Amino acid sequence: MKETSRWHSQRLGREVTLARWGSFGVPVLIFPTAGGDAEEIERFHIISALGDLIGAGRIKVYSCDSVAGHAMVTQEGSPRHRMWMLNQFQEYVRHEVVPAIRMDCRSEGIEIVSAGASIGAFNALAVLCRYPDVFSRAICLSGTYDLQRFLENAWSDDFYVASPLHYLPNLEGPHLEALRKRLVILASGQGRAEDIGESWRAAQILGSKGIPNRVMPWGEEWPHDWPTWRKMLPIYLGELDSQA
Repeated sequence: MKETSRWHSQRLGREVTLARWGSFGVPVLIFPTAGGDAEEIERFHIISALGDLIGAGRIKVYSCDSVAGHAMVTQEGSPRHRMWMLNQFQEYVRHEVVPAIRMDCRSEGIEIVSAGASIGAFNALAVLCRYPDVFSRAICLSGTYDLQRFLENAWSDDFYVASPLHYLPNLEGPHLEALRKRLVILASGQGRAEDIGESWRAAQILGSKGIPNRVMPWGEEWPHDWPTWRKMLPIYLGELDSQA
């Protein structure tokens, strides 16, 4: 049921891993938290929580290393380097991970669902907004959507094109029209270490551009932690069949 692939990414300048669980169903790319690796979601029992959906052939789960997130949380290099890495990571997802998923699914045009928690939620939102030709919806849990605090409030073109909260207000044309046919789920608890305001701010920007989104507030008993995400993700992935 589980397979892993490894290769050297010239875009990222390092070895990378892509893991897969399941054999059939809608492909779902789940991004790790912060600097997690491709198998983090298995170690923290997300795969177990999704077992019924995977076993029924409704979803096929993939995960890749959080290379840009690791660079940010470890303060790798200069802020400008970390912004470059963020842009390169998204290019790596589009031009290396997506083709690998499509080849595995034996479909050159299959659309992918993105998902993730914390910084993984940022990545899920970012790839949908940047590549709506590939990703059909984003399921974002307990998200952190403005990464400038990890970058010492620095700025560059690399950061602008990789940060949806910054470029979406200026987006027009066919790219925006494609995004208006997509869906973003923004779920957040309101317990320890959660900031649901991040989700509301992202929703305001998405909504102002006519991009469909839903903020899903959970209560104060739900902290920023894996038990929350193990509860949330099966619910929203279980809705895929009923969402247009």
